[in-house]
Amino acid sequence: MECSLFSSLDISFLFPFLSYSPILLSPIPILQRLVTRVIIREDSREVSVYIADYIISRIKSFNPTPAQPFVLGLPTGSSPELIYKILVQRHRAGEISFKNVVTFNMDEYVGLPRDHPESYHSFMYKHFFSHVDIPPQNINILNGTATDLVAECASFEARIARYGGIELFLGGVGPDGHIAFNEPGSSLNSRTRVKTLAYDTILANSRFFGGDTDKVPRMAMTVGIQTIMDSREVVIVATGAHKAFAVQKGLEDGVNHMWTLSALQLHQHPLIVCDRDATLELKVKTVRYFESIEQAGTDARTQGPALVYRPRTYVPAPLPAKTPKSQQPTPDGTPEKVPKDLRINTELQRRALEEEELTPDSMSSRLVDSAIGGIDGALKSDLIFDRMGTRMTTL
Repeated sequence: MECSLFSSLDISFLFPFLSYSPILLSPIPILQRLVTRVIIREDSREVSVYIADYIISRIKSFNPTPAQPFVLGLPTGSSPELIYKILVQRHRAGEISFKNVVTFNMDEYVGLPRDHPESYHSFMYKHFFSHVDIPPQNINILNGTATDLVAECASFEARIARYGGIELFLGGVGPDGHIAFNEPGSSLNSRTRVKTLAYDTILANSRFFGGDTDKVPRMAMTVGIQTIMDSREVVIVATGAHKAFAVQKGLEDGVNHMWTLSALQLHQHPLIVCDRDATLELKVKTVRYFESIEQAGTDARTQGPALVYRPRTYVPAPLPAKTPKSQQPTPDGTPEKVPKDLRINTELQRRALEEEELTPDSMSSRLVDSAIGGIDGALKSDLIFDRMGTRMTTL
């Protein structure tokens, strides 16, 4: 007679929990869906070629139209430069058109005018937009000189919402693991906003400002982590040994807001394409695992579930009401938040400590029949150290 543990065990008390636990009810689909895809290539050029081919294949399979364009999120910096160059070459060869593509850039410096040589407006037109057939009205970049930065960020989110969300977000990663300008410590639930740049980012970006960190803006506008996570697919490019530690933290460690790249572990379709140098901090087992997946004949286009277009409902972000100039605070009319006569007593309350002196308590005094019982008494008297040699007899 066969016997089953669960046939005789009442597990009805688990039903409420099971009804709200998709992981227990269907573990295989969940594991299949939450798969980080990693493609490893030998150098940065091979990485760029792969990503450019991937973007082209995604746009073509989407088959965009003026009524339903392909919405593409784009980064700036040194990592995507070669990707843009390859995309321009493929466009000139007639392989791809960007007429029905709408773009949203990740970030922009605060305070730099659009025509500044180091603004991200200038970067994108110099390396990409001026060389392809994308309509100017389809280009969306944050305005770093807007009079109301909060309203500009809200408007940016609303524009993304009106297009139904971003289909593919291409991004880079900083040496400290940040994506876009979401510096370490950024909220994983953040939206487009103004951020103060970390010193590591200022130092890394100073190479674009003649190596002078004083010329690098201290603030930037950036999409948030949740803005990126809402996109249907995220593709990250990571090249160079200086990105190896960030890749290791993002792939092998847990989700941590100090390494915002790690948030992609919770995304449904993440893809990280890196060169060999960027894998130097990964475990050998991790590298071989992802290489074996591709060797089995499943690259990023086929690994995991199919990318099926499903329209989603978005609620546009409300624009903040502008305060009339007559009601806006001025330096002379701004009320002081702290009264001048406010005094805070920071002296240590020594009397309270002296009246109730704390006495250390040895755990052994609370143990009954303990092997270390009575050690309190021994500690009060002088300790005589016993050499092991005195207890050894000669043979």
